[in-house]
Amino acid sequence: MNLALITGSGGLIGSEAVEFLSKDFDAIIGIDNNMREQFFGADASTAWNVERLCQTVPNYKHISADIRDIKAMEAIFKEYSNDIKLIIHAAAQPSHDWAAKDPFTDFTVNANGTLTLLEMTRLNCPKAVFIFCSTNKVYGDSPNSFPLVELEKRWELDSNHPYYKEGIDEKLSIDQSTHSLFGASKIAADVLVQEYGRYFDIKTGSFRGGCLTGPRHSGTQLHGFLAYLMKCALTGDPYTIFGFKGKQVRDNIHSYDLVNMFWHFYQAPRPGEVYNAGGSRHSNCSILEAIEMCEAITGKKMNWTYSDVNRIGDHIWWISDLGKFKSHYPDWNFNFGIHNILEEIYKELDQRLCKKTGSNC
Repeated sequence: MNLALITGSGGLIGSEAVEFLSKDFDAIIGIDNNMREQFFGADASTAWNVERLCQTVPNYKHISADIRDIKAMEAIFKEYSNDIKLIIHAAAQPSHDWAAKDPFTDFTVNANGTLTLLEMTRLNCPKAVFIFCSTNKVYGDSPNSFPLVELEKRWELDSNHPYYKEGIDEKLSIDQSTHSLFGASKIAADVLVQEYGRYFDIKTGSFRGGCLTGPRHSGTQLHGFLAYLMKCALTGDPYTIFGFKGKQVRDNIHSYDLVNMFWHFYQAPRPGEVYNAGGSRHSNCSILEAIEMCEAITGKKMNWTYSDVNRIGDHIWWISDLGKFKSHYPDWNFNFGIHNILEEIYKELDQRLCKKTGSNC
C-alpha cells in the first residue's frame, strides 16, 4: 500500500496536498490539531477545511495529534511504517509577530516538531521522501540592504543588481541578519531537514516559500497576507499597513503550484536539497498594488490605515529566483498568477462568508 502523510493537513498547503495527491496514493493520512486557532483566534480555525476534506476526499484519514508528541508520532509511524512513501511537513507556527509572544511554543513546534518527524521517518520509513515547508525568512532581512528604488506604488531593486531580473537565489547568506524568532526556529528545522538528507541519506527537500497563498487560506492579520487583505476588502474590516510606505513587495505562489513542485521533487528526489519557492517575477505585488486589485475585484473601497512601525525582520523587497528548481525539474511551471490568485480567493471567501451569515449571495 502507498500512503502519503501530511502534517498541517487542515491548512492552506496541507489541504492542497491532500486533494492533489489523493488520486495517486491509496490513502492520505492527515495530522492536524488546529493549533492555528490557538495562535490566531477562532477566525483562523482550520476545522472547516478538515471537515471539507473528510467529506470530499474518500481516501483521507484525519488524525488530531501534536507533532511535538513523540509517543503519538511514534504510534502513527509504526502503524503505517514502510507503507508511507511521502511525508509533506506543512505544520508550523507561521507568524514572526506571534513568535515573539511565545518563543518556547514557536521553537518547539517549528524545530522540535520537525526533528520528531525526521527521526520517526528515519526509524520507520527511511525510503520515504520527506518534504519540508520552509520559508524565505531563513535569509533574514539582509535583502533590505540591497539598493532599492522607490516607485509610485512599490519598491523595486536597482536594475543593475544581479538579482533584478530573476530574483533572489539560494546562495544568499542566512548569516548576520535579523530573522525574527520565527525565522530562527525555521532555520533550525531547515538545517535539520538538510542534515537528515546528507547524514542519513533520507530523501529530504526543503522549500523556502515566499508568500504562500490560495483560496483555502484561513487568513488573519498576523499570517496570510492576500487572504486576510481580501477578507478585509469584502467585509469592510480595517486593515493596517505596517511600514515601508506600503510599497513592500512580495512574490506570491498559489498553493497548487507549490504542491506541484513537491510532486515533481517526489518523483525524482535529491536528498538534502533546498529550493526557493515563490511567485518570482511571474506573480508578485506590493501591498498598495494588492489593495488596488482587491478594490477592483470587490468593487469596494478598502478601510485601511498606515503605521510607520514595520514588523521586525520584515522584507522590503522579496522576489524568489526559481531557476535552480526549474533547472532540476524543467517540466514544472506556474499555473496561476497574482490576478488569478486574488480572484480565486475572492470567490472562495465570498461563498464562505455567505455560508457563515446564512445570507443569499
